[in-house]
Amino acid sequence: MEQDTNRSFEDRLNDVQKVIDGIESGKLSLEDAVHSYEEGMKSLDLLDAELQELKRRLFVLEETAEGMSEVPFADNHSET
Repeated sequence: MEQDTNRSFEDRLNDVQKVIDGIESGKLSLEDAVHSYEEGMKSLDLLDAELQELKRRLFVLEETAEGMSEVPFADNHSET
């Protein structure tokens, strides 16, 4: 599976979905399915790392007694 980070996040995520579809189709040999699974997991790990980095860079505006303040997204919205 191509790991070109010059391609959009969405395009690379669509590639992973194609791998999932291929595995679920049942048309791959066991060896090909395992290989596709391994490549898909590597891609997902890279995409997850990129997503975590993007979340780290995001800020949300939060209203406080002093007015509006910027709070890092990761501090305010944990999903893991």
